[in-house]
Amino acid sequence: MCGIVGLFLKDKALEPKLGALLSEMLITMTDRGPDSAGIAIYGPSAKGSGKITVQSADPESDFKGLGAALSKKVGTDVSVDVRATHAVISLAAAKLDAARDALQELRPGVTVMGRGESVEIYKEVGLPKDVAERFGIGKMGGTHGIGHTRMATESAVTTFGAHPFSTGPDQCLVHNGSLSNHNNLRRELVKAGLRFETENDTEVAAAYLSHKLAEGQNLGAALESGLSDLDGFYTFVVGTKSGFGVLRDPIACKPAVMAETDEYVAFGSEYRALVGLPGIESARVWEPEPATVYFWEH
Repeated sequence: MCGIVGLFLKDKALEPKLGALLSEMLITMTDRGPDSAGIAIYGPSAKGSGKITVQSADPESDFKGLGAALSKKVGTDVSVDVRATHAVISLAAAKLDAARDALQELRPGVTVMGRGESVEIYKEVGLPKDVAERFGIGKMGGTHGIGHTRMATESAVTTFGAHPFSTGPDQCLVHNGSLSNHNNLRRELVKAGLRFETENDTEVAAAYLSHKLAEGQNLGAALESGLSDLDGFYTFVVGTKSGFGVLRDPIACKPAVMAETDEYVAFGSEYRALVGLPGIESARVWEPEPATVYFWEH
């Protein structure tokens, strides 16, 4: 099952409503996967600044004094915005990798959800409505975002099995389906220097795309490469700093629908995820073709 959604805003007037629109889209997909949920929000950031979203099972202890400890360790100003079990660490973009390494030493119980100049990732066990309310997603603005509500058919119901997965700066991926060759791919990607937080096959897909991008491919080419290298059935929605992409496997057995207007491009596992969007009655609506890359960019 699982339900995935994505929303790319063309109209800046809608940006303050991104979190609210995306949350409602995901809540509509609740019965496709009610055990955990997650959303990635892409928003504007000051030039030269970056952020790391982290999660902790013991936030009261792990987040206490974290800003000061990181600032001392990496030699730059650090601020920490705590949101329930997550926190967004803001600092100079040039210090993101150093801060991530320092986190392992200072707070070994903390897990990195994502990092980059514009992305924030929030995910937890629970219904999409509860997860969205816990983190205040509905009040967040931004330019684009993706979301996922999960039915754990192949692994435990945990925060770490929830989507999106992020394995590169400002990159994340949600997935409906299953990969059959993810263990082999994981071994090869580890050899190439990729780091993994979970055993989930979707994290392997995210890391594969990150690796291709690091090799110099653009997202479209990386997704095209995946058609040859990723075995299984899947629908991917991928977020980057400037846009989002969609890809279905050559058989395309997982449901998907898209809509486009002058104001936005939207994706949903089912059309009902899109019905609350403004102007949907006049949108161009279609089912994305198998083995075809779709990508929109600001």
